[in-house]
Amino acid sequence: MPNRSVITYFLLVGFSEIQEGQNLHFVVFFITYLVALMGNLLIITIIVLNHHLHTPMYFFVLNLSIVDLGYISVTIPKAMANSLMKTRWILYSHCVVQTFSFVLFGASEFFLLTVMAYDRYVAICHPLHYETVMKRGACIQMAGFAWTFGLLTATLHTAATFASPFCSNVINQFFCEIPQLLKLTCSNMYLLEVGALILTGCLYFSCFLFILMSYMHIFKAVMRIPSVQGRQKAFSTCLPHIIVLSMFYFFGVFAYLRPINRTPSRMDLLAAVAYCVVPPFMNPLIYSMRNKDIKAALWKLID
Repeated sequence: MPNRSVITYFLLVGFSEIQEGQNLHFVVFFITYLVALMGNLLIITIIVLNHHLHTPMYFFVLNLSIVDLGYISVTIPKAMANSLMKTRWILYSHCVVQTFSFVLFGASEFFLLTVMAYDRYVAICHPLHYETVMKRGACIQMAGFAWTFGLLTATLHTAATFASPFCSNVINQFFCEIPQLLKLTCSNMYLLEVGALILTGCLYFSCFLFILMSYMHIFKAVMRIPSVQGRQKAFSTCLPHIIVLSMFYFFGVFAYLRPINRTPSRMDLLAAVAYCVVPPFMNPLIYSMRNKDIKAALWKLID
């Protein structure tokens, strides 16, 4: 495509052009998406229908499942449709919407995990004040904070990314990923997105420090519990959140803190699949397998 020409669509060339390879990608994505969809919908249904789970912790788990549904639905269905129909294109406007939505749900999940760390801190370090601090109105405000900051982050990054003119319309990925889009820019306007990334990075690092400090206080409080059973119970309430948070951080760091090569790399593709698919796929399993209340509510729902 000529330099600085008007781009109306992008070509997504992340996966193999061989038909057998495309069929395999469709099957793998379809199974993964179906499991993630059913798992998160099941978590949402259980929490909504069971009044015993109408607590602050499960309110945030409910929001996390809603975010995960959006997070995986932004990228995987389009990739499946392209594999099934043997096409690779995505309209420019659809690419903008996909980029915005992906950042929205990804950032909202991160801020929700930050809020959930505070919830665990209050529950374990200040149990007598838990109901006073984590009132319904406060929980709604915290969830609103997560969604609002996710919205602002998505607006900032989408505007900064698409402010740059593109010299090519070939994206070496299976969805409109910001690092891959920045490779296509042909002016210094991409520095706007670099500045946005630095600003967001500072915010994320502040949240990371907040989470770290919260868990330092939690571990100190848990170690002061005299009984072994009490310590195990306290740790078990934090374990799902720690696993989900660690997984989200690991894949995010792996995907975005690696040097970005101008040449296509299989590692970029694998990293994208990992952070797009694994968290929303694993989160329902982690919270259901490690949580007696959700398992009991599930059996009650089945009966």
